[in-house]
Amino acid sequence: QVHLVESGGGLVQPGESLRLSCAASGSGFNINAMGWHRQAPGKQREMVAIITSSGSTYYADSVKGRFTISRDNAKNTVYLQMNSLKSEDTAVYYCNVALQGKPPVWGQGTLVTVSS
Repeated sequence: QVHLVESGGGLVQPGESLRLSCAASGSGFNINAMGWHRQAPGKQREMVAIITSSGSTYYADSVKGRFTISRDNAKNTVYLQMNSLKSEDTAVYYCNVALQGKPPVWGQGTLVTVSS
């Protein structure tokens, strides 16, 4: 069984930065893509950023140029560097990992609040 642990959320002011981390643990798994999604109050969950096993990255238009996704394969960890945060970035951020031959796994979520 694969378990994801997220960290790095919190309260920041507009224009500030945060870095989210998500570490996968367990045994007998191989990771394909890793990504971050978010869900704001009253809205549907949406994709924020994805990074494939080869390092290709994809971003939602709303975060392009401000957010950067990266991964450390040796640590089975994915990161989301969020710069120039806006109030509309306020949401619960969920890590998602696509595994070879197994169902995808979701983290428990970490709250990011951007407010002055």
